[in-house]
Amino acid sequence: MIYKPPQQKVLRWIALFLVGTFLQLLFYIPTPVLSQNSNSCSNITAPLTSEEQTYARAAWQYFVKNYQPATGFTNSTGGYPSGTLWDMGNYLMALNAARWLNLTDQADFDSRLNKFLTTLNTLKLFEDALPNKVYNAATAQMVDYGNNPLERGIGWSALDVGRILAAFDVIRTCHPQYNEWLKGIVAKWQVARSLKDGQLFGAIVLPDNKTLLVQEGRLGYEEYGARGYQLWGFSAPKAIALEPFKLVEINGVQIPVDTRDFQSTNANNYVVSESYILDGIEFGLQGELADFAARVLDVQKRRFDTTGQLTAVTEDNIDQAPYFLYNTVYANGVNWATITDSNQPYPQFRSISTKAAFGWRYLFPDNAYAQKVFDAVKDLRSPDDGGYYAGIYEESKQPNKALTGNTNGLILEILYYKARGNHPLIASGSASKPSENASPATSSNQPNSTVKTPIATPADNSKPTEVTIAPIPPVGSPSSNLKLDRPLTVIERRYAEAAWRYFQANYHSKNGMIDDRSDFKGATLWGLGNYLAALHAARSLDIITPKEFDGRTRHLLAALTKLPLFAGELPSRSYDTRSLQPVDYGGNPIPEGNGWSALDLGRMLAALYNLKTCHPEYTAAVDKIVLDWSYLRVVREGILSSATVTKEQDGRYLTRVNPEIRLGYEEYAARAFQLWGFNLERSAVGGEYQTASVEGVKVPIQRHRTDTNSKVNQYTVSNPFVLYALEFGLDPQMRSLFEPIFQAQAERYRRTSTLTASATTLIDRKPYTVHSTITGQGEPWAALGDDGKPVAKGRLVSTAVAFAYNALLPENKYSQQLLQGTTDLYNPLAGFYEGFYETTGKTAIGFTSDTNSIILQSLLYSVTNRQPLIRPTTTTNSLWWQAVTEGNSGRGLPSTTTQQTKLISDSSGSYWVSDSENTHLVTGTK
Repeated sequence: MIYKPPQQKVLRWIALFLVGTFLQLLFYIPTPVLSQNSNSCSNITAPLTSEEQTYARAAWQYFVKNYQPATGFTNSTGGYPSGTLWDMGNYLMALNAARWLNLTDQADFDSRLNKFLTTLNTLKLFEDALPNKVYNAATAQMVDYGNNPLERGIGWSALDVGRILAAFDVIRTCHPQYNEWLKGIVAKWQVARSLKDGQLFGAIVLPDNKTLLVQEGRLGYEEYGARGYQLWGFSAPKAIALEPFKLVEINGVQIPVDTRDFQSTNANNYVVSESYILDGIEFGLQGELADFAARVLDVQKRRFDTTGQLTAVTEDNIDQAPYFLYNTVYANGVNWATITDSNQPYPQFRSISTKAAFGWRYLFPDNAYAQKVFDAVKDLRSPDDGGYYAGIYEESKQPNKALTGNTNGLILEILYYKARGNHPLIASGSASKPSENASPATSSNQPNSTVKTPIATPADNSKPTEVTIAPIPPVGSPSSNLKLDRPLTVIERRYAEAAWRYFQANYHSKNGMIDDRSDFKGATLWGLGNYLAALHAARSLDIITPKEFDGRTRHLLAALTKLPLFAGELPSRSYDTRSLQPVDYGGNPIPEGNGWSALDLGRMLAALYNLKTCHPEYTAAVDKIVLDWSYLRVVREGILSSATVTKEQDGRYLTRVNPEIRLGYEEYAARAFQLWGFNLERSAVGGEYQTASVEGVKVPIQRHRTDTNSKVNQYTVSNPFVLYALEFGLDPQMRSLFEPIFQAQAERYRRTSTLTASATTLIDRKPYTVHSTITGQGEPWAALGDDGKPVAKGRLVSTAVAFAYNALLPENKYSQQLLQGTTDLYNPLAGFYEGFYETTGKTAIGFTSDTNSIILQSLLYSVTNRQPLIRPTTTTNSLWWQAVTEGNSGRGLPSTTTQQTKLISDSSGSYWVSDSENTHLVTGTK
């Protein structure tokens, strides 16, 4: 060894410090505001049951028995004084959970955390940069994985750093008195040395004693680790992105798999449960990760369905050599592989993981399989109060008696997550957040283009109190006079159950409301009409029981009576589904409301009418709701009108009422109003329509009218036409609009081989709503945002429209092709996706009531001999018609006591027409 003079050594350390400081600044981004406040940490909204308290106490006993008083650390496995930074993060999460679950008091918490942080702050770091991969828990010495002391250490793990940074964030948030101490520890570490090219890099020591930086993390854990860095202001954009991955079919489920496998990178690309569970309970599953998690759970259920073997796989310690295994869904080209870190197979030791079973049970509390596998492990505790065992061996059926901080720490975290009402431990303000200014509305909810979507304000980050509303009183035994022509096939039932899952996953059990879209706590009257139509379809198809149908229906009807009305007349355009207070399309509270939509009102009136017809026991309750509303300004001179609110330069808010002229939507809503006796001859289908030539087909673009100068973004999409056809049938006038719209899409496919199901869909990124038009803004096949601007590569193939066309035109080869292209676009725990992108084939991440309702209605249409879903009523002496008969109501009720539409049948089928049908459809080329 060459001797270095003392001053040379000092200069070397100064240089290293300056380099580290520079790197820290290079990769640093402003630290976000603390993710939540300490009060929210103690907010136990769903207290543990007595049985769950037993689970929590058992898990906490592991840390009591494995505590090292000299260091404040805990053993990573029972009785073995060793621990990684990941294990330390587990302990901090467990300690925080134990405090708020009252498993320990504040004095003990402070004593433990003070000792832990004191030792952590004095740890010898690898190359004075970052904590070593592993330490002796009793002495805090750097060691190797055999717990042998090493002066230099063996490197660092970036994923472990990400884990403890996430734990630090929870501690500083829930216990802010420790914030400065934690900031000092992080500042001492050269975190930026573990970042390179936007990715996470660990360090290893080569045989020649040189340090090598290696990229760490594969799909699942890589994103989780990067989120921990992000909480402290360190950016790793490539690590937090999902690519590169591919989909591999396993047991009939498309599973996302990292393409960087062992053969090409010397690192395993295993798919396991724990990374998704951690992401869910700490950050809240969002977007594609939510989809991936559901797939990973579903494939384990499918394995059970096929083999009878309960399956909950993830990495675990085991109680025999080789002591640590990755039980996987997939790894390095092999399904259900059980491997070591060096990719050596040990299939005989595959096990049902206790922590994975707990995680799935509480992340998906309504999932029957998650409950089943949880029941198998919930009592798998050590008889000497040592904590929970790691799992059960599949082959021998014997317990895997390994006791670990990982298993028991994760169980405590999960139970704390449950006690907080399934609220993520790290609030969304700290992680990537879904669209703040996403509109909860479908296209039909959007006002005229002159009204801009408001941008969400910082006030949106506060969580409104969820109001509790009691259902209306029982109305008698639920009945239905709808008869099916045939039962659902096995495959159709699977689709129906998947679509209904949306309405289970987005249900507000306290007030009966349903979110219009899964990533936004808001609802429009259109979305609630979707829900009511879905309820009817699900009950008719026997997807839900009469009891569930009745409970949900009575709850929704009660909620409708509590919605504040705009100007005391009609429901506002949108509501917060927690508070039931009016909000704008950005989710910002507006106590006075933001007008009403005649189109949304039409959707609800159609659904309420059908509820009365098919389930007459609800007639009185429905009539009371609609008699609370005033129709003086929504129906004017035979035309539908909507109200908008605009802010003037002088600060005043003015209400303006303008005719609704949205192609297809106007005709649909007018027909719904006619069911209730309103005269809407100028909005109902009929008159002259302008057309444009698309693929050689004359496609309608707008109604030619002289009764209004109202302007609107004109575009032609399939949604309103397929909904009209499903519910009202295709009368000759509507058929002449419907058929060219379908034909143009089929012709495009014939010419280009591009599947086309043009519709308005909602997505999880800007512009949040995409109109994949047949023609829009004068251009064929344009993809437009709500502002009328083109959306590059934004065209989608709509799942809902594909299902609807196949139901309406089952013998048509193109509609069959459409269905084949979209039937697998569902998440068994969240519903059907909006569709897929035409250019890439990638799934458009997003779940909505509109898509899933139309799919349920399409399936119902298919098994009712293709009859219109809206059925005629025979009751004319209900409260509604009594009020109409009395007249002079002061609320704009119809002037005659008869419906303005009727259901007729001829050789072309059954359909609703205006009762005084005396106009003929005329089309003129633009």
